[in-house]
Amino acid sequence: MNKTFEIGDRTVGDGQSCYLIAEIGSNHNQDWDLALRLIDAAAEAGADAVKFQTFKSETHVSKFAKMPSYLMEGESIQELLKTLELDREWQKPLQTHAHKRGVHFFSSPCDIEAVDLLAEIGAPAMKVASFDLPDLRLIRHIAKTQVPVILSTGMADWMDIQRAIDVCEDVGNPNIVLLQCTSLYPAPVELSNLRAMTAMRNTFDVLTGYSDHTLGDTVSCAAVAMGACMIEKHFTLDRTLDGPDHSFAMEPAEFAEMVTRIRATEAAFGDGAKNGPRGPEVEMADKVRRSTHAERNIAKGERITEDMLVIKRPGKGIPPHLIDQVIGRTARQDIQADQWIEWSMI
Repeated sequence: MNKTFEIGDRTVGDGQSCYLIAEIGSNHNQDWDLALRLIDAAAEAGADAVKFQTFKSETHVSKFAKMPSYLMEGESIQELLKTLELDREWQKPLQTHAHKRGVHFFSSPCDIEAVDLLAEIGAPAMKVASFDLPDLRLIRHIAKTQVPVILSTGMADWMDIQRAIDVCEDVGNPNIVLLQCTSLYPAPVELSNLRAMTAMRNTFDVLTGYSDHTLGDTVSCAAVAMGACMIEKHFTLDRTLDGPDHSFAMEPAEFAEMVTRIRATEAAFGDGAKNGPRGPEVEMADKVRRSTHAERNIAKGERITEDMLVIKRPGKGIPPHLIDQVIGRTARQDIQADQWIEWSMI
């Protein structure tokens, strides 16, 4: 069964072009002008949406929490996140700017207030980060807004996913996308596990996509080829900027190249039918495929035997699979050696 739903003015799901999210996250560095420039660059690169992260460090992480090893060992993660908080007053004007640039604006809300503020401005979807998937209270509150819920599944097991889906469906919200994800930054290609998208789709009967933390676009393009309806990719203007998520993010020119490759991949899908030559292939079938030809001169009235026939190009004559229907017939006209044989000739 085909599954689709709407994110703003865009239909997402089966039979639709892949929905591409530029994950700005905290890469705004609390700089308003940088946030605007990121939105502009994402729109120009072909993103369908820009996504931010909305959290307060004190309520998001314990002051005793240790820094992940890919960041600054010994530093306070709470203090780091404090420097990356999005000013919640920015969300509405950022959304207005994004709309002017033709892209959707939404966020990953990390607390109940953040959910309510995004719902208040009419965010067309909300995202739950892999780290927050166990927080069923948060997911329930998001699902109650009745906007599509995007669930990243890095580190999750089947029951983590089932519980999150159950919470959404319990409040009457079936519009769910599960994103396969590897929660490493950057993520090694060999841990991508793209087949999990298919497994989750078959198990939970919901749409699936891929949140890509690998470098480059190879895995994202492969995910689209395997049926991803949504791709999320971290986005920055410059990987050398300060901040924990810039170094593995995709710069605008790279994102634009990824969009081009993904759209080319989608254009290659076709409809699955095998009905013979298509479009320009007709000429090739006519001129380059094989058909039945005369091996030697055949005189009018002569009975045709197998040794008088040969299969070669072009394909203008009787198809090779019908050569046995030619043998034993009589030539209606002189047929020159190497001439393709048509039904009217015999």
